[in-house]
Amino acid sequence: MLGKTAGGLYWMSRYLERSKNVARLVDAGFRISITQSESANSEWASIIATTGAQGNYLSVHSDYDSMKVIEYLLRDQSNPSSVYSIMKNARNNARMCRTALTRDVWEAVNESWMRLSKLFSKPIAHEDLPNVLGLIRRQSAQVQGAFHGTMLRNDIYDFSRLGTFIERADNTARILDVKYYVLLPNANDVGSALDNAQWETILRSVSAEQSYRWHHRDEITSGGVANFLILDSILPQSLAYSVKEIMTILGHLSEAYKSETQSCHLARKLNTDLGKETIETIFKQGLHEFIGQFLKRNNALAAQIEQDYRFSE
Repeated sequence: MLGKTAGGLYWMSRYLERSKNVARLVDAGFRISITQSESANSEWASIIATTGAQGNYLSVHSDYDSMKVIEYLLRDQSNPSSVYSIMKNARNNARMCRTALTRDVWEAVNESWMRLSKLFSKPIAHEDLPNVLGLIRRQSAQVQGAFHGTMLRNDIYDFSRLGTFIERADNTARILDVKYYVLLPNANDVGSALDNAQWETILRSVSAEQSYRWHHRDEITSGGVANFLILDSILPQSLAYSVKEIMTILGHLSEAYKSETQSCHLARKLNTDLGKETIETIFKQGLHEFIGQFLKRNNALAAQIEQDYRFSE
């Protein structure tokens, strides 16, 4: 496969995963704003920080008014992190590798872009936000359904899935790092009722609240949530699950191309190191420090994948 085609598949999937994640973040912020209005500004600030758009946002807005943030994250064409911009990039990458996709997948991506671009052609009313966020999630699910239901399990499938899990690992790690430290006002609040409420917000931001309650019988604790999102291999949004999938996919590609790449070695080492961790050792070294190191390694792995498979060629 041409490196440029592989790169198109990879980035198409990264952008599709990212659009869903931004919608989840906005949904979490919206819930906080209507149930805990005193925490709304901190929540919206954390969401902007999580998407990496804080500097650009503050260059055009002086506060974290809910509707300003919502407009910026969903439909602002000048914001490369908005759902509008993300879906436009997803569609452009899908078009670039159109011949590698089934008709069902291409039509699902194209329809998602057309429906969302039409939806974002006018301002979003506050009362319409739940329906808008629901549509974004449904469009993402439609693409995923077409992809899993019609694509051959070959290198095309593998490059697409690599993008999904690299992006998912990055997103979960950033939410854990940014949201917890922005939302928690004071170190003295660790372990308090406020602290537990922030962990619940984190679960909501990755659509894992219900799964956590099934698994932990409704008890939300900092250690339980962190362990669930970092080390629990049965949760598709966890770091451990994503890293294991990345390692497995790169193994498939190594077999297909009869050459083990440097990215395969990096993924295997990351998976091994993560498997040695416990939530106690992570908290002992510091959650922020652990997540920062994980993000560096995940970014290095992503860069190595692009280099190994020559996405720019």
